[in-house]
Amino acid sequence: MAAPLIPQLLLLFILGTANFFLIGVVSTTITITNQCDYTVWPGILSNADVAPLPTTRFALQKGETRTISPPASWGGRLWGRTHCSKDSTGKFSCITGDCGSGQLECSGAGASPPATLAEFKLDGYGGQDFFDVSLVDGYNLPVLVSP
Repeated sequence: MAAPLIPQLLLLFILGTANFFLIGVVSTTITITNQCDYTVWPGILSNADVAPLPTTRFALQKGETRTISPPASWGGRLWGRTHCSKDSTGKFSCITGDCGSGQLECSGAGASPPATLAEFKLDGYGGQDFFDVSLVDGYNLPVLVSP
């Protein structure tokens, strides 16, 4: 078997849409998988025009997966935070991708560079789903998005 081109993938974001043939019911899931050899703390930021996701404070151990179900027309970004810890006062921070909230929950704050971003817009222009991987905020981990 051939060796992978990228030896470690931070997070494998899988955008899955299941259409049920009931009057316009569509369910979308985003599956986040940590394929690194270390713990990664996903950061999630919803776009300004949509409600934040209810569950955004979690860590993923090596090989662990978490699935989230965003609402219809959700848009936002996900990124991986690394080397995170709490100090003696309980303030949470990360070496890369820190959102500056001082907590595991980013509370509406985005990533501090460097942070590789996975960006999504569900039910966007023409009813289509859009996604990309962006290095606009720098690069801290390899990211793969697969529909």
